[in-house]
Amino acid sequence: MKIVFMGSPDFAVPSLEALVEARFDIRLVVTQPDRPAGRGRKMLPTAVKAAAGTHNLPVLDFGPGQRATVTRAVLETEPDALVVVAFGHILREPLLTAPPLGCINVHASLLPRWRGVSPVQYSILHGDTWSGVTIMRMDEGVDTGPILAQRPVPIGPEDTAGELLERLAGQGADLLIHTLRGLQNGQVQPQVQGDGGAVYAPKLTRSLSAIRWDRDVITVHNQIRALAPWPGATTYLGEKLLKVTGARPLSYLVTGKDPGMVLEVGPEGIVVSCGEGLLQLTALQAPGKRALPVDDFLRGFPVKCGSVLRS
Repeated sequence: MKIVFMGSPDFAVPSLEALVEARFDIRLVVTQPDRPAGRGRKMLPTAVKAAAGTHNLPVLDFGPGQRATVTRAVLETEPDALVVVAFGHILREPLLTAPPLGCINVHASLLPRWRGVSPVQYSILHGDTWSGVTIMRMDEGVDTGPILAQRPVPIGPEDTAGELLERLAGQGADLLIHTLRGLQNGQVQPQVQGDGGAVYAPKLTRSLSAIRWDRDVITVHNQIRALAPWPGATTYLGEKLLKVTGARPLSYLVTGKDPGMVLEVGPEGIVVSCGEGLLQLTALQAPGKRALPVDDFLRGFPVKCGSVLRS
């Protein structure tokens, strides 16, 4: 089967690697352009571009004003299918329908719940206990195409978005290979995706980062998990903006203490009062520093009982 692969971030790499391992004929890899990253703002390739390079696969950047060029290059390979995984661009005709098997997308949710670009983060943010992967055939809508296969994956109570994304990437890659082979053999039939229960997960922004300590402990804990590793859940201690990178609920009862008040400080964590319940902070990150376990963090950044964290 001739494949054009379109993807960009880490989440897409296991799918590309699985296609290589399964000996699909990958004619072209399309990804987003190199971007500046890190403190030095060095230009770096996408994770997919780096992975494609290790297998000597031809790569084409989809940069601004390149839609016509990319479309022409893709169609010239005469692919049987386009495989699209976290690509970062909306596809249009004729790419959607030119390949005989269509555009096959790996999506990190159990559609129609959490259509959109941030399904994993929003599933944790809203306290879901299940996520999963969906293989679908793309249409002109946003994650509205017919479903080819699905696989549910549980969300653990301590899972961060980064950890769940990594698991879903592996599950999606495995399910992708099974689905492509099923399509090739005529054993997979598309199922119309209904709109019942459909919700949308928009792009993450830093506007979600500020922790509101007046909320209950589960809501706060879900926020911290959902926004790890990016953009991160943040709080102020005095004039210092801190990122909370690890936490666990200690109590679900109303304490009568002011939300955000630090009640205990120790090597195991910093206990903070929420609107309902107590949250133990286990890892923190100061501005310009790396994330540290609380015991290490406190050596260079003392926190006193009775101080108040604020949004």
